[in-house]
This record gives sequence, C-alpha cells and structure tokens, in this order.
Amino acid sequence: QVQLVESGGGLVQTGESSKLYCLASGRTFSRSAMGWFRQVPGKEREFVAGINWNGGSTEVADSVKGRFTISRDNAKKTVYLQMNNLKPEDTAVYSCASWYSGSYHGPADYWGQGTQVTVSS
Repeated sequence: QVQLVESGGGLVQTGESSKLYCLASGRTFSRSAMGWFRQVPGKEREFVAGINWNGGSTEVADSVKGRFTISRDNAKKTVYLQMNNLKPEDTAVYSCASWYSGSYHGPADYWGQGTQVTVSS
C-alpha cells in the first residue's frame, strides 16, 4: 500500500514562487514514476508534470513549461514541484500521483488528497 501526502501551497501573489512536496510511504517509491495533477472545480483534472523512477525523464505541461519544475529525492521518498512566476490561472487543487510501472503515462495507481494553491492577482 502506498500513501501520498502533499504539503506546501497556500495563498501566494501573482509572480511569486511556491514549492509543493509529496511524501510517499511504502517500499516501492524508488521504482515508481511520480507526477502532479491539478483540478479546478467544474473542470477536468489536468496533468501538470511527471518524472520517471530515477529522475532521468521529466515532462511538464505546456501551460506551465518554463515556470514549473518537477524533481525527486528517492532517499527521502519525496517528489517536489517548484512553481515560479505563478499566475491566477494556476489556482487549483494540486494532487500527487504514483505509477508503480515506473512510467507516468496511463492511469495512476495511487493519489494523494491534494493541496490548495491560490494565486491572487
């Protein structure tokens, strides 16, 4: 069983930076791909960023490219989302996801509860 717990986020101003953290439990973290999604009420969940098991491959959505960076520390069982130059349209609930297969494509196997990020203008 894998549990994912997000932290970070909160209320920030336009143009500021913020960092999200996802702490994983279980013994499969180092072999699992990880990722971040976000969702706004009334809209579909959106892929934000993904990282493979060893950090050698990453991908970010076009909407955040050049502003958001995903990284991981397998020793700490933590994946990070560094968000720079935040915009009001980045306001959403951000959730961490895990893929046991090691690839962040396809349906995720585990999800965190999510953490709210609100960007004020």
